[in-house]
Amino acid sequence: MRGEDGSINWSAEQVRDSGGVMTLRIFECIKPVIGAINGASVGIGVTMQLPMDVRIASDNARFGFVFARRGIVPEACSSWFLPRIVGISQALQWCYSGEVFGAEEALRGALISEIVPQADLLARAKEIALVMTAQSAPVSLAITRQMMWRMLGADHPMEAHKVDSKAIYGRGQQSDAKEGVMSFLEKRPAEFKNSPKSDMPEFYPWWDERKYS
Repeated sequence: MRGEDGSINWSAEQVRDSGGVMTLRIFECIKPVIGAINGASVGIGVTMQLPMDVRIASDNARFGFVFARRGIVPEACSSWFLPRIVGISQALQWCYSGEVFGAEEALRGALISEIVPQADLLARAKEIALVMTAQSAPVSLAITRQMMWRMLGADHPMEAHKVDSKAIYGRGQQSDAKEGVMSFLEKRPAEFKNSPKSDMPEFYPWWDERKYS
């Protein structure tokens, strides 16, 4: 990991934060991800949740970005995710203080979307998952997830317009679009056949893969 002159090779795999490797995998996922948080979520326990699409918590959940109190810094790509979720001021306040806080403060700060009794937590997470996916086309969900997350870093709405246009056109050529219209006209549940494994439109992925170096 060190060169002949003793300097650190900052591109070495040994330098990589393993928490960031995990959250990048969640970021790249093509399925909706829901976090059901119960008990203490401190350090990596909270930063690993940030790339999840929905986070709910039990009434006994606790959170803490405690890194500064341990002489280290936030990891798991949280310097990218956290300000985008809760805003820069709230993100810095939590990270500067390193305090552990409860579910009510997490809700006020928009880290979670709701508080659920502990006994009902998993059932509520499954209910949310069903509401989000039961009547929606899987390919549309997969593309939408990547559109929303990746456009957070776009420098102009034109970038979103480019992707939106390709996505609308591409999906319009697939059988799901016809099924969506017909099911509406016939007043019946849609039966979407396209699969994220085999039927993503030709333009996908529209980004260049980033490498660690």
